[in-house]
Amino acid sequence: MGLFDFLKGTGKKVFGSEAEASEKIKAEIEKDNPGIKDLNVTYDKGVVSLSGTAASPEAMEKAVLMAGNVHGVSEVKADQLTAPPQTVEVDFYIIQAGDNLSAIAKRVYGNASAYPRIFEANREVIKDPDLIFPGQKIRIPKDVA
Repeated sequence: MGLFDFLKGTGKKVFGSEAEASEKIKAEIEKDNPGIKDLNVTYDKGVVSLSGTAASPEAMEKAVLMAGNVHGVSEVKADQLTAPPQTVEVDFYIIQAGDNLSAIAKRVYGNASAYPRIFEANREVIKDPDLIFPGQKIRIPKDVA
């Protein structure tokens, strides 16, 4: 998985100074822990590095997205975050102005009413399916359950 790029000027504001960034980002991930044990977070000039053990590939992806969708983060390095191998194909999508989950589901799955699949795949990243923002990066599982 390695390095992910994010839009530094978008996302949820969780820290006020770089000195508290590592602690605040870690707390943000642990608040809705997607399945990461022994999580360690470091922040340096917009780059977050994650380490620990993920229970699943989805947990790893969600932790990366949770860290990357924080205002002030431009990159997430996850090469020290171990996880089992991915068994399903997943794309990543950056929310555009005017997007909503139904429109994304229509584009990706051909069915607007499949939006709950996107919401469930991003529950830790998207708290409310009606509150997404441009620049936010989310997971799009290829399989439709």
